[in-house]
Amino acid sequence: MKIIILGAGQVGRSVATNLAGESNDITLVDVDGKQLKDIGDRLDIRTIEGSGAHPDVLARAGGEEADMLIAVTRSDEVNIVACQVAYSLFSTPTKVARIRSSAYISHPELFSDKLFPIDMLISPEELVTNSIKRLIENPGSLQVLDFAEGKVQLVAVKAYHDGLLVGHQLRELPQRIPGVKTRVAAIFRKNKPIFPQGDTVIEVDDEVFFTAPQEDIPKMMRQLRSLDKPYKRIMLGGGGSVGHRLAKVLERNYQVKVIEANPSRAKYLSESLNKGLVLVGDIINEELLVDEGIEDIDVFCALTNDDAVNILAAMLAKRLGAKKVMSLINRGVYADLVESGTVDIAISPHQATIGILLAQIRRGDVVAAHSLRHGAVEAFEAVAHGDKSSSKVVGRSIEEIKLPSGTTIGAVVRGDEVLIAHHDTVIESGDHVILFLVDKRRISEVERLFQVGFGFL
Repeated sequence: MKIIILGAGQVGRSVATNLAGESNDITLVDVDGKQLKDIGDRLDIRTIEGSGAHPDVLARAGGEEADMLIAVTRSDEVNIVACQVAYSLFSTPTKVARIRSSAYISHPELFSDKLFPIDMLISPEELVTNSIKRLIENPGSLQVLDFAEGKVQLVAVKAYHDGLLVGHQLRELPQRIPGVKTRVAAIFRKNKPIFPQGDTVIEVDDEVFFTAPQEDIPKMMRQLRSLDKPYKRIMLGGGGSVGHRLAKVLERNYQVKVIEANPSRAKYLSESLNKGLVLVGDIINEELLVDEGIEDIDVFCALTNDDAVNILAAMLAKRLGAKKVMSLINRGVYADLVESGTVDIAISPHQATIGILLAQIRRGDVVAAHSLRHGAVEAFEAVAHGDKSSSKVVGRSIEEIKLPSGTTIGAVVRGDEVLIAHHDTVIESGDHVILFLVDKRRISEVERLFQVGFGFL
């Protein structure tokens, strides 16, 4: 696809890196020429200096031929105007805009062809908030992703020595947890993928990805580790956009404390929250954390705009007794480093954003996509169409489908019914198929499986 990306900040750079790696024709636009040169030296992409909201800049960027415009500058207004220009002057088919302000997001009626012609709104802050909320709701999980409108979830969890499945073959799953619909989609052992087979044995510290209906997730997790007690006490380090959103969502069901360094921002937060307690202070102040009972905190989330501060705060909180610590990380290289040490979970807003965009650029009818393990792995939901003569999947059992190496079908959703994939499961037209790929280089092969032939069209 020919894709124009507006904004060379953290989100724009991350999106450009991921999409360029999949043989897309990428043009990156920004007002900062030095930043563009640095990125252009590393990636095989075009760069254009200028404001993405200006018609002449979009024209130089190839607006007339673009299949997609992704506006992720720091300004909501620039992103909105750029989409309007792309629609009015170039009839760009797909227009995506990053919108940060809740004042815009709370009025979705604004975003239509008659007003602001934007096909998809992206709020990294909202995506991160939802991601952390799901992790807190599922104690012990490393990642929780929704598919088929929440009917199926893909969960990552580390297998502990006290797990009932540890040391047992996967084929024993039905006997050990009867009545639970689940399938192990992938296992990572010492950061290397293992394709799950019936005789695969789960070992201590394996990172296990499994699919299951939402109601069966706790039962499956109990088999991989002793089920963590529900979280009650949450401490948020940083009361910015993410911290504020998260506090508002969590205060209904949890005891929430927010530490914010800026007094005026802290005052705003205290007036905005109903139950949450807001404290003015530095999140890497050991005395403050101890005084506020860090040793009794179930989850500490470091959510400032500074990666280094977040990492240090999470490490300090863990050392002082917090049971689980999470850190908001913008740089991918930091995320890999911290998760191998003291920090339990690194949260990347860019990976969450990329997942949303992947669903837009995938060929075939792809309705959801998620980037996992910091971009190395992908899980997505594709809808099967056609019949046996026009489709490579419809009317065929899973064992008959020629899946690329390292690809697993985890579940099939047929209407309201969730079918956990087995070798003899037959795909029907209209089925939502949940796939897991440990080798993103094979993504085009999977896409072709879900494209119907001309005879069907």
